Amino acid sequence: MMYLLSQILDRSAEQFPDREAFRCEGKGLTYRDLWKQANGLAHSLMAAGVKRGDRVGIYLSKGLESAIAIYGIWKAGAAYVPLDPAAPVTRTAYAIRHCDIHHLITQKSKRMKIPALLDAILATDIGPQRTQPLRHIVGLPESFNAPHGVDHCNWSDIAPSDMSPVVQIMEQDLAYIMYTSGSTGTPKGIMHTHRSGLNYARMAADTYGLTHKDRLGNHSPLHFDMSTLDYFSGPLVGATTVIIPEAYTKMPASLSQLAQDERLTIWYSVPFALIQLLLRGVLEERDLSPLRWVMFGGEPYPAKYMYGLMERLPQARFSNVYGPAEINQCSYYHVPPLEKGQSIPDDVAPIGKIWANAEELVIDGEDEPVNSGEVGELLVRTPTMMTGYWQRPDLNEIAFYKTAVAHQTAVFYRTGDLVQQQPDGNYQFVGRKDRQIKTRGYRVELDEVEAALVSHPQVEEAAAYGVPLEGGSHHIEAAVILKPDSALVEADLKQQATAKLPSYAVPERISIAATFPRTTSGKIDRRTLQNQAVARLQGTKETIAV
Repeated sequence: MMYLLSQILDRSAEQFPDREAFRCEGKGLTYRDLWKQANGLAHSLMAAGVKRGDRVGIYLSKGLESAIAIYGIWKAGAAYVPLDPAAPVTRTAYAIRHCDIHHLITQKSKRMKIPALLDAILATDIGPQRTQPLRHIVGLPESFNAPHGVDHCNWSDIAPSDMSPVVQIMEQDLAYIMYTSGSTGTPKGIMHTHRSGLNYARMAADTYGLTHKDRLGNHSPLHFDMSTLDYFSGPLVGATTVIIPEAYTKMPASLSQLAQDERLTIWYSVPFALIQLLLRGVLEERDLSPLRWVMFGGEPYPAKYMYGLMERLPQARFSNVYGPAEINQCSYYHVPPLEKGQSIPDDVAPIGKIWANAEELVIDGEDEPVNSGEVGELLVRTPTMMTGYWQRPDLNEIAFYKTAVAHQTAVFYRTGDLVQQQPDGNYQFVGRKDRQIKTRGYRVELDEVEAALVSHPQVEEAAAYGVPLEGGSHHIEAAVILKPDSALVEADLKQQATAKLPSYAVPERISIAATFPRTTSGKIDRRTLQNQAVARLQGTKETIAV
């Protein structure tokens, strides 16, 4: 019986030693080799001072090293923290400082960013709980002159090992932390244990019938929660995970060619990637017949594109997968194919029914259950749920709802998503109860966008809002009021946002306004700003690329 995520690799290395565990750009790594290299990395990390419960940062572009890093960190008894290598260094530095990361795994291609990152870490003040700076980095060349006295080693210095480290770990121990957008202007870290991660790996493998014969296409970056299916469930069953480099995700024709050449059987991504694949992936020239299951989630998938791709891939099953990063996944909806003569429905696919070993509540603004068919906030409790946000008791107090179930206290996670149960029992996503939106699958707190803009000394006020696109997705726009005599233009504001936010959270358009519309209480009327943006798009026939 497995209790730890690290035991996934131990078992598959024994059962499928010569099977490829991961592939990337034509190179493969067998389960035996992955096991040996993960052991070697674990021994190296422990020799450098990594202890049970420590957090180790992963600062890598997508590649085989990602899998070695994850399992090596677990084997050392630590938790991994994936860091977006494309994010501004100030944002990455905050996560490192806030999460008290002393050890970082990176690669030679990131060596030019390391000095600026170290400077930013030292300059980051998180208040009274100020931590020690980063002190050990794996993956830098020996010739690298690390500033601030940071110890470092190269990947080639780490010898594979046939001996797994002896580390006492429990299933309740921390396994990974994922940082996501925060409403206060700073990211928040979602804590998952070996228990929650392993439960998700098992449930996903069972739900989608994964076996050692499957080949999963890893489309999502490591810092995006969708990646856990590929890195957890794939090795659980001895499947092969094909890591798709970032460049391919921007070239649909190359991506479809890769899917054909690698004989992918499982696809899991945001709808945006699938729309690109349909529109620009020259699917008529590809043989994707091995693809048996297409899963999508993170945002609504416009029906015309979904059914268009289903027509192109008639052998594949399509499923809408739902679950915030805080709970991994809790529901799915298997999309039925259109019957002959049936027109494409106007609505997007439901998020489905909560799966068997999870429980839901749908409540109103007073925390009272709503009647079936009424709109309310979805609350979920599941064995795949996080333990909370790292060092944020204030957010934990808000995020969880406690009530009595079967004479016991049950803890539910407040998703913030508004849903409506349909007569067939499936839930339909209706919207959000807060200022959080999804854009191209990523979760963005609009308050964080505003905080980034207001941090410029010449910006007096800022308002960010989501502009609805076809099918329920959004892009972000913003408006600002500048201080008197400011000469800032939109390009300056875009530069400010780019320096503070991940690329997906940077507004598509930033307007400079003399005044803002206000509500009767004096608050910024963001709904009016949003409506004005929608009217502008409709009136000028301006479009945002899907």
